[in-house]
Amino acid sequence: MAKPLHLALGALIIQLEYGFSDEETALMIQESPYLQYFCGFAKYECKLPFDPSLMVYFRKRLTPSIVGEINEMIIKNAEKEDSVKDDDGDCGPGDSPENVGTLIVDATCAPSYVKYPQDIELLNKARENTEDTITELHDPKDGRKPRTYKKQARKDYLNMVRKKKKTSTEIRKGIRKQLQYLARNLKSIDILLGRWKTLSPKSEKRLGIVRALFDQQKYMFDHRTHSVDNRIVTLSQPYLRPIVRGKIKAPVQFGAKLDISVCSGFTRLENQSFESYNESTTLIDVLERYQMRTGKFPERVLTDKIYRNRTNLKYCKDRGIRLSSPTLGRPKKNDKPDRKQDYRDICERDI
Repeated sequence: MAKPLHLALGALIIQLEYGFSDEETALMIQESPYLQYFCGFAKYECKLPFDPSLMVYFRKRLTPSIVGEINEMIIKNAEKEDSVKDDDGDCGPGDSPENVGTLIVDATCAPSYVKYPQDIELLNKARENTEDTITELHDPKDGRKPRTYKKQARKDYLNMVRKKKKTSTEIRKGIRKQLQYLARNLKSIDILLGRWKTLSPKSEKRLGIVRALFDQQKYMFDHRTHSVDNRIVTLSQPYLRPIVRGKIKAPVQFGAKLDISVCSGFTRLENQSFESYNESTTLIDVLERYQMRTGKFPERVLTDKIYRNRTNLKYCKDRGIRLSSPTLGRPKKNDKPDRKQDYRDICERDI
């Protein structure tokens, strides 16, 4: 029996908010009348709302684009109900033919809670995965199992990570050893696969990730560098990339980079990517989508200084949009900045 969209979306929001597993999400909705009301139930029901396995299909069907459409529908309905708005926050077309409204644009990161990546730990994890793969491929009827030096590799790894202070020479030596163990295991796997052995789809996918990690680590070791394109920072989520945020508490985060816009208290997701990019390149697209929704450009845009490049400044000037943040270059002699306006922009943007 098909489940309503309200229930599917509510279940995913509950799971994301509280960090429940699929089974825990279904049980919590069953136990709590408040969560059932949130998911669209007309009255409290004691039975399980859905089979926990359906959460997989909920995640597949409700893609980010569909969730964005749902968010837009919610905002439109809320705007219809709220007919009285002030001029600064009005996103809809008004009586004035000029630009109307205030748009706040900013970029952030949705961090994934993964262990901070270290080369030797990633190589050790990859080595353990290849050992499991060799065990899966080996058949006792074929003779002796290929040697992996499992105990010695584990010992070398522990001797390295347990040291409080490590020199660069010791770190390179530890990485070199793990690369050698991993290369030997990958060679054994290739030999076993050449004997018409097959892997499960999950193991085959993981093996591809391990091969990519080995190539990256080998390149960085040989060239004495710490950066490489599309660097893998965790085997479980190979699509994650380091996002430099410049914050004191967490200068580098690992997760999706998001561009969001806020208008009249409603937030829209404008762009999402696991690859790092310059957020200033998305401002023009955000303004054009605003114009398509409302029929007008905003009167002002509150942003970071990074958005204030020459391309964005020219685009906003041609359309009568005031872009906040300090001006580029050296201040002019007779230029008197409106400090009250700048202070108000900063306060409204930080709310």
